[in-house]
Amino acid sequence: MSQQAVSQRREAPKASETTIYKILIVIGLCHLLNDAIQAVVPAMFPILEKSMGLSFTQLGMIAFALNMVSSVMQPVVGIYTDKKPMPFALPIGLAFTFIGVLGIGFAPNFGMIVISVIFIGIGSAVFHPEGSRVAYMAAGSRRGLAQSIYQVGGNTGQALAPLITALILVPLGQIGASWFSIAAALAVFLLIYIAKWYNEGLSSKPFMEKKKNTNQTNQTGLPKEIKRALVLILLLIFARSWYISGMTNFYAFYGIKEYTLTIKQSQLFLFAFLVSGAFGTFFGGPLADRFGKKKVISFSMLGTLPLSILLPHVSPAIAFIFLVLTGFILMTSFSVTVVYAQELVPGKIGTMSGLTVGLAFGMGAIGSVGLGYIADLIGLQMMIIGLGMLPLLGLTAFLLPSDQKVWEWNKQ
Repeated sequence: MSQQAVSQRREAPKASETTIYKILIVIGLCHLLNDAIQAVVPAMFPILEKSMGLSFTQLGMIAFALNMVSSVMQPVVGIYTDKKPMPFALPIGLAFTFIGVLGIGFAPNFGMIVISVIFIGIGSAVFHPEGSRVAYMAAGSRRGLAQSIYQVGGNTGQALAPLITALILVPLGQIGASWFSIAAALAVFLLIYIAKWYNEGLSSKPFMEKKKNTNQTNQTGLPKEIKRALVLILLLIFARSWYISGMTNFYAFYGIKEYTLTIKQSQLFLFAFLVSGAFGTFFGGPLADRFGKKKVISFSMLGTLPLSILLPHVSPAIAFIFLVLTGFILMTSFSVTVVYAQELVPGKIGTMSGLTVGLAFGMGAIGSVGLGYIADLIGLQMMIIGLGMLPLLGLTAFLLPSDQKVWEWNKQ
């Protein structure tokens, strides 16, 4: 059985094993631009809180509107495009983002801001499942690395949010957000190029062979073991997303209150957390290709726990170091969980991407409202302390099936 599997791998077409780095870099850059625009929303929270007098709950509702629209639509888009791929949905989605970011810059009230971020959420929902499919098609034999290149673009875009606040939004105010319409326009043009390559790839031999395998998978239901593994992956994403949401949306306020930092200084702390997370995302994929996906996922959760618990109780200098370490370790699992889910259910690339990444946005959305309400109710400091306990849920990673087991399930 194992010899047959090895011989099948040797007979596989070389084209399907080739990693197309040019496409991966371009789609990663588009991911960076998309998520940098999306990151403008939480980056504006300190400014909106002052200019419009918004409460933590209202700020959480803005994040909820952005992330919930994206998370609800992502699996829907993924399911549909698994059946009928839509290459040119990528630039169309970013056109919605273009409208949304312009709207934020000129929104006169809370209601218009919510409507604008819904447009950005729609663009993100369309982009992420199809962008992940492009990364999968261009991956060849290096799926972990390919997904890391794609996902690190998005995380780098998110990491730019504090710099956006310090360099653009603080001096220019709310209208500064409209400048990011230029980034959206650039992404649209790049995605037209990607869409043409994607469209040509749909008729290729490797893709058609994968399509046949997908049809076979559709005819049989998922075994209980795979369903159980998917539930565990979603639980891990839940814990990680709530923690990241709390840090992204509220840690700047914590730094201002507890450490007497300025807005610019607090954004640098947050930048350290996010940019180290981007590095963690990039290294997570290659590490998983070498050491195994389960090991990387388990390490990211176990390694984060002591740091997240101690973080609210240390000095500003130590907190900065802990933020760097926490961001790096926690985010090594980001792209790996996507690839793990895709390999659990082969042939459902868009669905699994929409479910895992989309769920991350959705859990972040619910977390934004819930954590904002808790901060208003018991105080920001107590909320941050409680937040540090969330990685405890991540220890369920040790219950995941091994990579070898997943590979055996795929061969049955």
